[in-house]
Amino acid sequence: MVIKVDALGDACPIPVIKTKNALQELKGPGTVETLVDNETAVKNLTKLAGSQGCSVRSEKIAPGQFRVVIEAGENAQSSEKEIPEELMKECPAEPPKRKKKIVVAVTSAGMGSGSDELAAVLMKGFLFALTQQEQLPDTILFYNGGARLTTGGSASLEDLKNLEAQGVEILTCGTCLNFYKLSDQLRVGGVTNMYEITERLTGADLVIRP
Repeated sequence: MVIKVDALGDACPIPVIKTKNALQELKGPGTVETLVDNETAVKNLTKLAGSQGCSVRSEKIAPGQFRVVIEAGENAQSSEKEIPEELMKECPAEPPKRKKKIVVAVTSAGMGSGSDELAAVLMKGFLFALTQQEQLPDTILFYNGGARLTTGGSASLEDLKNLEAQGVEILTCGTCLNFYKLSDQLRVGGVTNMYEITERLTGADLVIRP
């Protein structure tokens, strides 16, 4: 006999209780397969199986999804044993995964080498595509020729303003603006310096250079 238990999304100790009830329902040798969505539940079900005198194996079947298979033998009556108190306590919440810090470094008004016209089209497409990402970058740095993209006449101003409104830090190199005589034409974000640029780049988990 095989009993399948769906404990996906259930908080502790519910997966343990559901599985214990299924073991009691066997009333003899059989198998209980429990689906859970975190490794803490897998560990607790493994401990439950041990406390009930059952064999157990587990496998990851999809991202965030695990199957725990508990085999009850001739001593299935052991499932009448009380659940260990430690398994009945509410599980501590798993620490949230830290969001990766992403910095985009734009060093040119175009993307890639070859045709300047095509490069400009590609860069505009890239900056628009950034607005559609599930995880937005923390910071976009514009320096050297990239400084032109945050100034008057840039075809990407609306996309950059959209990103800034969503919390993305937009920074343009002040030295670069001065060099290209664009200091009075900045239209989005703020002005930065090489120290801050270096700080953002070295502090990033991922640097993207289109």
